[in-house]
Amino acid sequence: MADKKTSPKAAKAASKTLSDGRTAKDSKTAAGSALSQTPAKKKGKK
Repeated sequence: MADKKTSPKAAKAASKTLSDGRTAKDSKTAAGSALSQTPAKKKGKK
C-alpha cells in the first residue's frame, strides 16, 4: 500500500471545512481524515 499524503491545497480546503460552523458532521469527518494524512512541517534551525 502506498504512503499517501494530503496536498497543501487539499489541506487548506479541509481546514476551512472544519472551521465553518455550517458544515455537516460527515464533511468534517472527511476533512479531519484528510488533515491527519498531512505530513508534519519540519522546524528549521534558528
